[in-house]
Amino acid sequence: MGAQIAAHLANAGVQVQLLDLDTATATAGLERAQHLKPDPFYIRNSSALISLGGFETHLAEAAACDWIIEAIVEQLDIKQTLMAKLEPHLAPTAIISSNTSGIPITSIAKGRSVRFRRRWLGTHFFNPPRYLRLLEIIPTTDTDPDVVNTMIRFADRALGKGVVVAKDTPGFIGNRIGLFGTARALELLVAGELTIEEIDAITGPSIGRPKSATFRTMDIAGIDILAHVAGDLVTRLDSEEERSEFNLPPLIRKLVDAGAVGEKSGRGFYRKERTRHGRNILTLDPVTMDYRERQTPQLPALESVAATEDIRKRVRTLFLGEDKVGQFLRATLGRTLIYTAEITPSIAHSVDDVDRAMRWGYGWELGPFELWDAIGVDTVLEACETTNVPPLVRELSTHTAGTTNTKRFRDSEIPPAGPGLQILRTSKKQRSAINSNPGASLIDLGDGILGVEFHSKMNSIGKDVVEMLRLATNEAEQNFDGIVIGNDGSAFSAGANLMLLLLEAQEKNWDAIDLMGRTFQTAVTQLLHCGVPVIAAPAGFTLGGGCEICLHADVVHAAAETYMGQVEVGVGLVPAGGGMKELLIREMDRMPVDASDALPYVRHTFELVGFGKVSTSAPNAKQLGLLRNTDNYTMNRERLISDAKTRTLELVQQIYQPPPTRHDIPVGGDGIRASLDLGVHLAWRAGQISDHDALIGRKLSHILSGGALPHATRVSEQYLLDLEREAFLSLCGEIKTQERIAHTLKTGKRLRN
Repeated sequence: MGAQIAAHLANAGVQVQLLDLDTATATAGLERAQHLKPDPFYIRNSSALISLGGFETHLAEAAACDWIIEAIVEQLDIKQTLMAKLEPHLAPTAIISSNTSGIPITSIAKGRSVRFRRRWLGTHFFNPPRYLRLLEIIPTTDTDPDVVNTMIRFADRALGKGVVVAKDTPGFIGNRIGLFGTARALELLVAGELTIEEIDAITGPSIGRPKSATFRTMDIAGIDILAHVAGDLVTRLDSEEERSEFNLPPLIRKLVDAGAVGEKSGRGFYRKERTRHGRNILTLDPVTMDYRERQTPQLPALESVAATEDIRKRVRTLFLGEDKVGQFLRATLGRTLIYTAEITPSIAHSVDDVDRAMRWGYGWELGPFELWDAIGVDTVLEACETTNVPPLVRELSTHTAGTTNTKRFRDSEIPPAGPGLQILRTSKKQRSAINSNPGASLIDLGDGILGVEFHSKMNSIGKDVVEMLRLATNEAEQNFDGIVIGNDGSAFSAGANLMLLLLEAQEKNWDAIDLMGRTFQTAVTQLLHCGVPVIAAPAGFTLGGGCEICLHADVVHAAAETYMGQVEVGVGLVPAGGGMKELLIREMDRMPVDASDALPYVRHTFELVGFGKVSTSAPNAKQLGLLRNTDNYTMNRERLISDAKTRTLELVQQIYQPPPTRHDIPVGGDGIRASLDLGVHLAWRAGQISDHDALIGRKLSHILSGGALPHATRVSEQYLLDLEREAFLSLCGEIKTQERIAHTLKTGKRLRN
């Protein structure tokens, strides 16, 4: 965990010194982190910011550090001993913190000086720290408030963390609540009420939780860690009744003793095995402790709500069901909600902080108090047959007495955690949309900046989105100073609406498909040459047409976690929204004037598109050439639109001039095409690609070489756009392309036919 925290600090550009028992142990820890999947680093060379050492040989170097994080073994006496050794070496302004998952922060600093304790607090990262946003900051009664505020600002802006200030109680907020729910699920598992697969099916996306659900999450986090944190709570909680809730069943001890502690050991509740046909995943039988073939859960209740997009309605329906799904949720989720209401005053400063902690640390789509409101406060109490109503709920009854309103913890959704966060959401509340349709809206972001928000499913690009992009440029040129294209969704855009495209292709509506292509090309061209600056603010999946929108913006200000790429070849197509044109222009513009061979530059674009490369982060997108050096990124996803707006205002102040239409794009003609086609042929001869892959490859080389040209020359933007659209249209008519699109829509995976 220490190595992963160091990795994320390096992601933020911070110089880090990673100390362990000795330099060799620190080196081994960093090497393990470098091989983890998902990768804790944005880009691999960030590890150069981390230097290594041992406690005995390098502790004195802490004198040069601004922030020292302790992340050693979870034993109080060992932590106290290290703090005693560390204190003489600290600079007066240094901040010291512990990453403990539950040991009281105050007790670790026992015996330390007043000056030490003033700059001492807890900073509990969640694993993996790159991907889980929550950082619990735990001050003690001695901690200087300025230190707390400094850490909140740094974690928010520099590290991209969602910060929650927790009270110094066992397990803090996230683990106290999360582990309580996990313990309830384990109780029902060992009682034989449901299988591992059934519990994971219920506790995944159906109720707004991550796909890893319950047991896969335990395998990822480490079953030994689960056992340790639960044991710590049993030791430290005051009430015998509450301690008993965290006594995990013997199954957990058996797994730990057998070394089956999850993903890091290769087995836990699930075990991966390699077969002749690939990788197979087996499931633990908790009775025999052997592994068996996975069983497909038969839970009609989950199927009945699968088409319900409203998460609140979905959870309420499942929770109140009379089948075993409803019974399970009342026994686990219901009890967790009641327990959360009981302990919140002692562990957190507000119900908002509790909801944010579970959203950011455990990936819940709705926090506990949001779930109380979604299901209904009285409904939860009734369904769980609760006689002991938590004081927090009784207070709620008092506050709503004499009104006709249903009791709720909030009248509206959970507010942004602070100023500058989620400004798109705030703008929509303050001002009505300027224009809107089912796919997108135009929002006044204030200060003369127009926001373009996509809100189709997965923010896919169809007629509605394209129409709003075209309206945006006209509206902005008349009434605004700049445009920001972005949204608060998990994906900026997953690309074109493939279902619509497939239906048109199957009906052989070639004119309709060509019109779709022309309309999208017109929209992105208008963005490129708009009279005001256009900033794209992507986050998450930014694929296909979503990537092409970004390529036509003046500047891209991305979220650090942006996964960008031209992936059309995966469904048997080529980019047709100017993506290849823009990537080729960038490569040709960076080619030295005296370069004698353009092939390496053209090949880079060919491979980027032909292999469907997708960035693993915004910094990696720069390495791939999908982002430019002038593009930037924001660590905190919830600050993205605000930061993009600030960048837009900077361009406005510089007296913006749109780029001219290009008529001078160099292309290589037959010579470049022949070289690219040769590479395609050799890959086909070697069995590395299929016949259809080879056809797509030749289409790519045709576009990138400038089409049927006998020699090198210069062409216009529109010329390349026409080549893209023609190739796209011809591939839509291929049966194998239609098969690929249909397979992707059905399975979410690529078909190599």
